[in-house]
Amino acid sequence: MAHLTQLEPAKPSNFDAHHPPETKLIDDCVHCGFCLPACPTYVLWGEEMDSPRGRIYMMKKSSKGEAPLDEHFQLHMDNCLGCMACMTACPSGVQYSKLIEDARAQVERNIPRETSDSLFRKMLFATFPYSGRLRMMALPMMVYQRTGLQKLVRSTGILKALPERLSAMEALLPWVPNNLFRRLPAKVSATSSQRRRVGMLLGCVQQVFFQHVNEATARVLAAEGCEVVIPQVQGCCGALMVHSGLEEQASEMARAMIAAFEAADVDTIVINAAGCGSTMKEYGHLLRDDPKWAARAAAFSAKCKDISEILVSLPAQSPRHALPMRVAYHDACHLRHAQSVFEQPRQLLGTIPGLDVVEVEEANLCCGSAGVYNLLHPEPANELGDRKVENLLATKATALISANPGCLLQIMSGLRRRGLDTMPTFHMVELLDASIRNVPPEELLRSRV
Repeated sequence: MAHLTQLEPAKPSNFDAHHPPETKLIDDCVHCGFCLPACPTYVLWGEEMDSPRGRIYMMKKSSKGEAPLDEHFQLHMDNCLGCMACMTACPSGVQYSKLIEDARAQVERNIPRETSDSLFRKMLFATFPYSGRLRMMALPMMVYQRTGLQKLVRSTGILKALPERLSAMEALLPWVPNNLFRRLPAKVSATSSQRRRVGMLLGCVQQVFFQHVNEATARVLAAEGCEVVIPQVQGCCGALMVHSGLEEQASEMARAMIAAFEAADVDTIVINAAGCGSTMKEYGHLLRDDPKWAARAAAFSAKCKDISEILVSLPAQSPRHALPMRVAYHDACHLRHAQSVFEQPRQLLGTIPGLDVVEVEEANLCCGSAGVYNLLHPEPANELGDRKVENLLATKATALISANPGCLLQIMSGLRRRGLDTMPTFHMVELLDASIRNVPPEELLRSRV
């Protein structure tokens, strides 16, 4: 009589029951390795567990109860920049963004952090998503910069004595604008025949330190026949929380954002920060189990468009004036990879007469910004930033163009490490605005000195 082998019972998952990484999505990965050269941490370290397929393998083992949720799991999930370049490279269509976000939420709920790490993260999350708090913090920063104290501190080398994360925070400080408390109105009327009624996201860091980008966005939209509605009660979109595994806080911010724009009654919601856009387009997934908000979230996400997407869909009706400059275009990861918005910014820049747009080598490799990754992991972030700057300088461009404030700050920091802090950086929409308003290149470049 044949011996019957008794099957061992399946082990329970080590993930908790709330939104564990989905088995179906995990099984989509065939471990082909196409993601390896696209992944920044694998490129830096060559470590399998710091590649997308390695992290997915760890998720699979934990889901089957074969590997614990411990500091080892936490380390490799933390090391991921969340740039989503693997999704662009993947031939199997693995939805890595959903997997890593659910895995990080499991980490935050189930694996305690060291006290210093926990406190630093809490400080970041209590500050960056709140524009009012950022403005208050910006006041002493303004004194620090305007009095020359910042130059003195940086020249003495004192910063090297600080903890690495604090030193990184100082290195990434944006220039505090003089119009720190200036706000956009609730509505900007179309300056030509009205074609669309759109809502506009202000952002958190964007509206405090990059208000000039928001103002340029509103002007360009108005020039192209859009009535721009700007809800004054809008808060943070929750991107930082989603990318850091703080699902509950992100969901609360998403609900508040949806309610603010529902009241505005607009056709489209225009976003000019890549990280915000990638999160807002996924509100339907974030709130998928909420019976009150799931349908509203999906409807909201369907209205969300990057500024380049909405402008490409509207045939230009405002004249473009020549802007003879050689500029390098840097793809923000959350635009190129998470949103698959690649051609549209190039198409728009191509409508500006005289503008020479050059591509950057290793364009798909992250600059190291990745939300607050450059504050939490400054060493690898700086390696990636320096690599990006090397490729940028090789283009011989006179300015850098991107579509995300974090990328601009990261690359500016890398340029400073090379002693080149005078190279100007611009958001893509600023060049469109300058071309429409016939601003000469010299004046545009002076605005960054």
